[in-house]
Amino acid sequence: MTRNDQILTVAHMRAAEQSLIDGGETVTSLMERAGKGVADWVWRIAHERPVTVLCGPGNNGGDGYVIARELSKRGTPVVVVAPFEPTTDAARAARETYRGTIASAGKGGVLVDCLFGSGLTRPLSSELVALLTQEAAHHSTLVAVDMPSGVDSDSGLSLNHDLPANDITLALGAWKLAHWLMPAMANMGEKRLVPIGVEPVEGAATLLRRPHFSVPAIDAHKYTRGLVLVVSGAMPGAAQLACEGALRAGAGCVRLAAQGLHPSATPDLVLKRGPLVDLLADDRTSAVLAGPGLGLDETARVKLGEVLAADRPTVLDADALTLLRPRACDGRSAALILTPHEGEMARLGESFGIDASNRIDRAAQLAQAAQAVVISKGPDTLIASPSGQLTIAPAAPSWLSVAGSGDVLAGIAVSRLSTGAEAYTAACEAVWLHGEAARLAGMAFTASGLAQHVSDAYAAAL
Repeated sequence: MTRNDQILTVAHMRAAEQSLIDGGETVTSLMERAGKGVADWVWRIAHERPVTVLCGPGNNGGDGYVIARELSKRGTPVVVVAPFEPTTDAARAARETYRGTIASAGKGGVLVDCLFGSGLTRPLSSELVALLTQEAAHHSTLVAVDMPSGVDSDSGLSLNHDLPANDITLALGAWKLAHWLMPAMANMGEKRLVPIGVEPVEGAATLLRRPHFSVPAIDAHKYTRGLVLVVSGAMPGAAQLACEGALRAGAGCVRLAAQGLHPSATPDLVLKRGPLVDLLADDRTSAVLAGPGLGLDETARVKLGEVLAADRPTVLDADALTLLRPRACDGRSAALILTPHEGEMARLGESFGIDASNRIDRAAQLAQAAQAVVISKGPDTLIASPSGQLTIAPAAPSWLSVAGSGDVLAGIAVSRLSTGAEAYTAACEAVWLHGEAARLAGMAFTASGLAQHVSDAYAAAL
């Protein structure tokens, strides 16, 4: 059974293709399937406009010859630009089946980039960069097949600078990491998957999908739905934003441990004064959030220590991440979710002795070291678990780049954790709700405006 949410490394993809070949497929049959699938897309995109297919020397170029052949059969004006002779048997065979024009340059509607697909590890030559740039300038629409040429599939890094941006990228068989990682994904345009029969791969990353919620049970009450305790500090505004998110993400009751409330605070929020250790000892408390507005002084350190020592399902964000040290996680058995942005991830890396060259490895190593689920925030948000699971979220609206949006995410996460969801599931649900709320909020929203749309996002998953 194939699946369209797995994200494969180059090694995973090669193994998956080999498994298909071991089961009776051939390189040629897979090339035919991929090429015909892409041709269906390009034919619709072109809509009678002329198409130029830029073919490289390997099997990605072979896909290009199949694409050109199939488009020609449908009456689409098509030419192939091939700066290399085919170097694989399958690519040579595909070229033999294409009877159309092979030219030194093209011009017109759609340029299909089949120079190099996934697996490229070295930069394109200056001559190829010039060719790709020139051809892109002479066409109104640019389509990348599998992976834009000049991109490292596993890291998402651009191997060359100033490559043309694509209007659409058609992934072959399965998503690759670079389809969902910056900076590469910023130049891929829309992304679509062309299936070729790839089976599920054990240990593969997955693409974040819409969760499935349910309405509360008929006999539910505020404590069975989940009681959240948010621990505030010197700046209660950030904690109150987190509470706003938590109130709308499924929990039945949200308490704020603080000395007072801002006049604009919602009346739905329960203010709790008194010693934090007493509040944490309330067995009805389902999950705790610390960090937004916590502060970095000794009082904040003490509060964080009390939260972690209580060993309840916990989300740590913002200031709590700066204060967190490895020894504070020792001996805990309850779920822990960390929600760092890039700067906080760097500080956590120093605290936990993490030495990794890319975001995926950093998140995975932190998850293992802290025995926590890590939401590594950014335009390419990652969710990593201590057991090695990895989920990547599609890019959310860039309007999320506003002060306080991370506080809302932390509140959503602790709310989902309070409902009894396993930590990894709660983290994935929170990231999805956060992105969907941003989509529903429209343009130029504030963090409080974002929080107000969390209920609407929740409704979209019922």
